[in-house]
Amino acid sequence: MYVTIADFIKEWKKEANLTQKVLEGLTDESLNQKVYAEGRTLGRIAWHFTINIPEYLAHFELKAELVENAENVPTSAKEIAETFKKLSAEAVQVIEQQWTDESLKEVKIAFGSEETNAQILMGLIKHIIHHRGQVTVLMRQAGLKPFGVYGPPKEDWIHLGVENPPL
Repeated sequence: MYVTIADFIKEWKKEANLTQKVLEGLTDESLNQKVYAEGRTLGRIAWHFTINIPEYLAHFELKAELVENAENVPTSAKEIAETFKKLSAEAVQVIEQQWTDESLKEVKIAFGSEETNAQILMGLIKHIIHHRGQVTVLMRQAGLKPFGVYGPPKEDWIHLGVENPPL
């Protein structure tokens, strides 16, 4: 759990950097990959967690600038990646400017239950991680090699001297 804003910012930057690398591996064509015929596209999922950053912060009384025309999913993978980079950096500024270490202890109702602001911030990170995992699976389905978030993708195990990576 985060005790200081600096604790959160450190983890946020680490996870945002990993997410950025995943997003930079997308192609415009891959954005159309669907989970199933009626499901959301890879582009819709990536855009969802991107534009959700300021929406989430605003929901918890932080003044964050929302994305205009957020309902329109870009057809450019580069635009999604650039928007994520911009919004994740802005999130740091918003939190540093508007909350203190003491703010992290405050309790709010979050999605039907009482949570501290520290728990709420952890929820934002977990939300992005959840959808980042979906994106990496859809990247595989679209024929792309995903970035190795917490370990190498299967193609890179050979560089570690492992010919048959564990299942």
